Amino acid sequence: MKRLLDQIIEFNRSFVEQNMFEPYMTSKFPDKKFVVLTCMDTRLIELLHASMNIKNGDVKMIKSAGGVVSTAFGGIMRSIIVAIYELGAEEVLVIGHYDCGMSNLNPQRMKQKFLERGIEERTLEILENSGLHIERWLRGFEDVSESIKSSVSLIRNHPLVPKIPVHGLVIDPKTGKLDVVDAGYELTEQPK
Repeated sequence: MKRLLDQIIEFNRSFVEQNMFEPYMTSKFPDKKFVVLTCMDTRLIELLHASMNIKNGDVKMIKSAGGVVSTAFGGIMRSIIVAIYELGAEEVLVIGHYDCGMSNLNPQRMKQKFLERGIEERTLEILENSGLHIERWLRGFEDVSESIKSSVSLIRNHPLVPKIPVHGLVIDPKTGKLDVVDAGYELTEQPK
């Protein structure tokens, strides 16, 4: 049986040789001028795009566990800021989903899995002693809508994010139905 990477590289050779990439050719700038932060859930890979009429080249797509912005100056926020200032995004959509694996994630159980997979207890102690609160860092959320609102608020109030619409939505991973939990237009539109 071929290893995963070998299978991928074998397929990729024929993909390139047969010019199968041509339908996906586009620029690095999002045609629809928005950036999406969403969950890495496998059910959303094609469903989210189809449910929003997004095609290759339309948007900047950022994925993280739970679609969560957990820190104001981490990689997720940096990606959003780059999408806005360097790539022309004019709106931000934070999209979580029902039945998310980050919902009620158990940090204690996760720490046990670290140990079972060969991470030494001493390593966890060193991380804790250096200021990383592992359980807080791994903690999920109880309510996806509240989690999305929290991430929207962090983005919207970030000192480096201009006054642009930042929206929060939750998608049903079975049907693709989107529920708006926080629309950002009212906060950015000028009174007439």
